[in-house]
Amino acid sequence: MIEQKGILFILSGPSGVGKGTVREHLFKQKTDLQYSISMTTRDKREGEVDGVDYFYKSREEFETLIEQDELLEYAKYVDNYYGTPRKYVEETLASGKDVFLEIEVQGAMQVKKRFPQGVFIFLFPPSLDELKNRILGRGTESEELVLNRLREARNEIEMMHAYDYVVVNDEVQRAVDKVQAIIASEHCRRERIEADYKKILEAEL
Repeated sequence: MIEQKGILFILSGPSGVGKGTVREHLFKQKTDLQYSISMTTRDKREGEVDGVDYFYKSREEFETLIEQDELLEYAKYVDNYYGTPRKYVEETLASGKDVFLEIEVQGAMQVKKRFPQGVFIFLFPPSLDELKNRILGRGTESEELVLNRLREARNEIEMMHAYDYVVVNDEVQRAVDKVQAIIASEHCRRERIEADYKKILEAEL
């Protein structure tokens, strides 16, 4: 029996496209995926557990990890760092489990530089009008911020060429089905299993 290493799947796309919703529905149906736990310098909130909700680090520890290239991607929000630890991802993949990242486009491009063998999925809105409606539907942002997000979304959509797959999020379950199909097909790619099967054939001869 062939025991494959896990595969890193990266779901990304512009703000408001529904990445979190698709990921939540996917994990309700696909329990053998491992969601990558992020690392942060923010304070632990009541009820949160280190290694479950986040890996909590001091600013000094985090900046040392940045210097040592131990993060697949990172960003700074409201004076706190957030990032994806390379060691956790690599150890989980080595154990044969798939790892799933849901991150913004800029973060995905950082991951692509450091881990190009990952599978990059771009979640695309049915239209920019629909994307605008989804952002407005949140009711939490000013019109100016919405327009800024839409301008940024246009720039992010131009990065689509850097991805392996594009999934249109016109209906959540349909998008989830397509992501599941991508996961299944990636495990059947010849280049992932050919070398191992050749070893089996050589051993049997």
